[in-house]
Order: sequence, then structure tokens, then C-alpha cells
Amino acid sequence: MNASTRRQRTDPRAPRLPLWAAAAVGLIAVAAALAAGHLVAALIDPFASPFLAVGNTAIDLTPHPLKDFAIRAFGENDKVVLLAGMAVVIAGAAVVAGALSRRTPAPGTVLAAVLGLVGVVAVLARPTLDAVAVLAPLASLVVGLGVFLWLHRIAPRRVPRKAAVDDTRSVEWVVPGLGRRRFLITSGVVVAGAGVAAAGGHLIGGRVDVEASRRSIRLTPDVTAPPIPAGADFARDGTPTFITPNSEFYRVDTALSVPKLLAQDWRLRVHGMVDRELVLTYDDLLGRELVEKTISLCCVSNEVGGPYISTTNFIGVSLRDILAEAGVRPGADQLATRSVDGWTCGTPVADIMKPDSDALLAIGMNGEPLPAEHGFPVRMVVPGLYGFVSATKWLVDAELTTFAEFDAYWVKRDWARKAPIKTMSRIDRPKGFEQVPAGRFVAAGVAWAQHRGIDKVEVRLDGGPWQPATLSTEVNVDTWRMWRAEFDLSAGSHTLDVRATDRTGYTQTDERAEPIPDGASGWHSIFFTATP
Repeated sequence: MNASTRRQRTDPRAPRLPLWAAAAVGLIAVAAALAAGHLVAALIDPFASPFLAVGNTAIDLTPHPLKDFAIRAFGENDKVVLLAGMAVVIAGAAVVAGALSRRTPAPGTVLAAVLGLVGVVAVLARPTLDAVAVLAPLASLVVGLGVFLWLHRIAPRRVPRKAAVDDTRSVEWVVPGLGRRRFLITSGVVVAGAGVAAAGGHLIGGRVDVEASRRSIRLTPDVTAPPIPAGADFARDGTPTFITPNSEFYRVDTALSVPKLLAQDWRLRVHGMVDRELVLTYDDLLGRELVEKTISLCCVSNEVGGPYISTTNFIGVSLRDILAEAGVRPGADQLATRSVDGWTCGTPVADIMKPDSDALLAIGMNGEPLPAEHGFPVRMVVPGLYGFVSATKWLVDAELTTFAEFDAYWVKRDWARKAPIKTMSRIDRPKGFEQVPAGRFVAAGVAWAQHRGIDKVEVRLDGGPWQPATLSTEVNVDTWRMWRAEFDLSAGSHTLDVRATDRTGYTQTDERAEPIPDGASGWHSIFFTATP
């Protein structure tokens, strides 16, 4: 530190930036840095954007209790909340660094350098990015530093002085220089430039037209699923419709931004402990027998009574047949699959190779190609297992291996290696704390026990005896089943409990277990009020 810099920091008469200008310098520099990184990333790989790379790394490093809280609190908006939170933190840090840089640019320079290095580390940590991707955070670092130092140099300054010898009040006068107006105009030009860079990055990154690729595909299954029978749901009584519309199908994953991959560019490598390696294209799948299966998917993050279960008609190719064609070598007990964004999943080979497994390389939902957010072009679906061990989206790699040799993404975070879906039930009507009319009342909900099927559902009011509920028409054992029950409600407060029994004779336990590591358990209970 030279003498001039030390004097600027300690001399109360040294020129300094007004607080508003210092804060503006910090904010504008950070905005320019992020915009430059986003633009360069669009030219290399959208996942190299420092903002997204840091966000994805934050997701990877977040303790799972905090992730569970985010999913419970914000549902499918958890990623929007994360991005917004990151933006607020970065903006706050920029304002603070700017405020600390009123006399000298050193604090802001340090912040710009730290943010740039964090971006570099985050990009290097992403499993799907190569060395050239580091150009994006380096661009952020260079632009952020340059803009900060330049704006700090040209910003208007003020210096305190005493108005008179006998006056102890401090007044401020503007040091002649760029001036407030010219500084504001110059700053506005920089902000506009950052906006153009960010918009350019968005447009370039959007050059992969996933929707056009989806629209070009026509799916005609060779084997269609049986029609959904009448009485498969009690939607009039408050249950979901049996088939979940694609727009309402739950989404829980770690992807901060939806990967964009065209069907014509898609490849799946099947390798590892196989007799022959396969490389499949989307056209290869279209040329095979396409089957349609009605399947429910359930997320392990689903709490007792939670919303993360949906049902659809998946269209795809038998995964069992694919693995049989590759030739599974003795000892291979895990299929390790990878998403295009680097997420990994481990699925028991035995569950896939069962003759009745219905495991698919799925390419369609409800008669149309997979929506982008649900895995287009291709995802994996293995009924009977929670999604984190069975339902890889944006699938690009499948390796036959062993559980001893490979730990998938969530297994590294102490989740279960094998996670069969538990027998569960849920009350959909009434809702918690709802007020309903006293008198004759219909309660309704859903139950599921994949591969086993639901044998009965029982409900009880106010801790009384269990009563059998009426079950909907069963579609198959890999889907949910609806129930309804009628009660004569007296005015006042009530509780309603539900439990299900599957076809093995197992009745779900009342012992509560958290969703992690292998799925929640316990009876769903609702408190509500009947009004006269």
C-alpha cells in the first residue's frame, strides 16, 4: 500500500465518492460482469454461465435437510427462489463493497476478484464442462474488474471541509471532474450495454429450439395402454383426475435451468459390464417397438400427505430389452445412469430385468413427446422405485456396474441405495383446517403400493373405529388408486385419519418417518371443522 492510498483511507479531507455513486459503481460492475459471463457461456456452453454454475454448485453443496425444506416450502419454485436469493446476496455484496470503496477502489476490487474466482471454481467443478468453459467466468472477472475501476475513477467526488474557522460543521463541495450528470449518463450506457450482452446471451443460448424438435415428432405406439376404465377416479368428490395432465405433473430435480437437447442430437451410450456396447440414437428408439404404459411416479421427497405423485401414459422402449441386447454380465447389480447436466442415478438391475418390470426408456407422455422439463428427449422410468433411483431425465449415459463400485448423486449424500416405494395413502378432501358443511359429507383421497396393488383403504373419524372406504376401479398395480368414504358430520372440530393395506397384507404403519433417506411413512391425518 503506497503513501497516497494510506492517506486517502485516513485523511478526512481526502476526496471520496458520494454514497449513492459508490453503491452504483458496485452494482453496475457486478451486472456487467454477470452479463459478460452469460454471453460468453452462450457461445461455449450455457451451463458455463457463472451465475448458473455457482447456483448448481450451491445445490450440490446444500445439506439435504435444507433442500428438503426448500422443496416443502416452495415446491417446484425452489430454483426460482434460489436464483432470486443469489441475486439479492450478490447485489447486497456489491452495494457494501461499493460503499466501502468511497475513498479507494481496493474493497470493490477484492470483491470483483473473489466473485470471479468463485465463478471459475464453480465452472471447473461442474462434471459436464471442459476446460474451455472457464472462459466464461474469466470474462466475468475481467469485465467486472475493468468496469469497477473505470467507473470508480470517473465518478464525481466530494471532499469535506470546514466552512469557517469558528464553525465546526462539515459541509461538502463537488470536486470538479466528470460531474454528476455525465457520470449518470455514462453509467446508463454501461447498464444498457450489460442488458444487451445479457439479452444476446439469452438469444444465443436459446438457439437450441427444443420446442421445434418436439413438434417435429409424431408418436404412434405399437402397443397402446388399455383405456382408463370408468370409475378409475373420484374427481367429483375431490381426488385428482386419474391421468395427470402434463402441465400438472410434479417436477422435482436438481436442474437449475432445463437442459436443452435436440432429438436429432441425442445419443445414449450403454456400456460397462456388458457383452457389447450400444450407442442409440432417437431414430433407433423410434424404429423399435414403442409401448405405452400407465405408470405413477412418486418422489422420495414426498412427505406424508404430500403432492409429489402423478400418473401418466408413458410411451417408450423396453429398457429390459435394451439391456438384454447389450448383454448384462454376471455380477452387474447396478445401472448407473447420467443426465446431460451431470446428475447421476443408480438403479438395481434386478428391478429392471424382472419380466413384469415395465421399465422404459420413455420418449412420450400422454400422447406427445416428453415436455422439456420432464426429460426431453429421453428419460428413464422404472415403476416401483422412488424417482431418485429410477427416473433419470435428459438421459445420455447408462453404465452397467456394481453398487460397490459406484455411488450415485444422492447416495453420496447418505440417501438409500435401493428405495422401493412404500405403501401410502393420502386425504385430498377435506383439506387441512377446511370448513365444510355439517351433515352428510364425502371424504376422498388416493393410495398407492406399486408392484403390489392396493387391497383396501380404511378411514376413521375422531379416533373412532376404522371403516372401509370405497375403492375406485383398479387400472394396474403400478398406479395409484382412489378412495372415498361418507360420514355424518356433527358441527364442530374433527380429525380424519387414513391408512392403506396392500395385496401382500401389509398395512401402512402409523410410525412417522421423514422422507430421507428412503421415503416417508405414517398415517395422514387432517384436522377440519364442520359448520352448521
